[in-house]
Amino acid sequence: MLLRRALYSILLSATVSLAVAATPAQVSTFFRAVQMDDARTVKTMLGAQVDPNDTNPIGGEPPLVLALREGSMEVFRTLLEHPGTRVDTPAINGNTALMMAAFKGNRPAAEALIAKGAAINRPGWTPLHYAAAAGDDAIAGLLLEHGAKIDALSPRASGSYTPLMLAAREGKEETALFLLKHGADPRLKNGEGLTAAQIAARAEHPSLAKALTR
Repeated sequence: MLLRRALYSILLSATVSLAVAATPAQVSTFFRAVQMDDARTVKTMLGAQVDPNDTNPIGGEPPLVLALREGSMEVFRTLLEHPGTRVDTPAINGNTALMMAAFKGNRPAAEALIAKGAAINRPGWTPLHYAAAAGDDAIAGLLLEHGAKIDALSPRASGSYTPLMLAAREGKEETALFLLKHGADPRLKNGEGLTAAQIAARAEHPSLAKALTR
């Protein structure tokens, strides 16, 4: 880690400049700073050199999503405070910052994003799907409190899964029961015609499959 930071410092001093338009080197420096949780460099470059909603040429993630994936919370807060940051800018794969916060179990980040107006519901994959897959009841509950659709369907090309079905597939029994308690419909079927119980059984989670058939 120390070697990584030393190399990063050398690269940083070589690429940061006062240019108005971002060069490829500056873009690379900016996204390295996001990964390294270097809030000072990120703050310096935002607006003057880099758009806070640009996507990383490597990986296709906007800064907010990348910061959450890497656990760069100082940078996350810096980005969130910037007036030009759009909290729902998606990555190339469709992931939003709130979806990443849900998957990572980062409740403070999820709360901060919701306070900034991040979308709870959206077509296809939703933050609740990610919370269910991760088995995070706390974030699932937070999303439901803010109006998350409990039986939202993932894209048809991805199997038309509800959050309950994902919890079943991943063997997240407590989360599956939590979703049931809050009104998830266990009778719904995915694109293959399978219920959550059948999905759990196929994924070799027999106790969960049994619980979902009661």
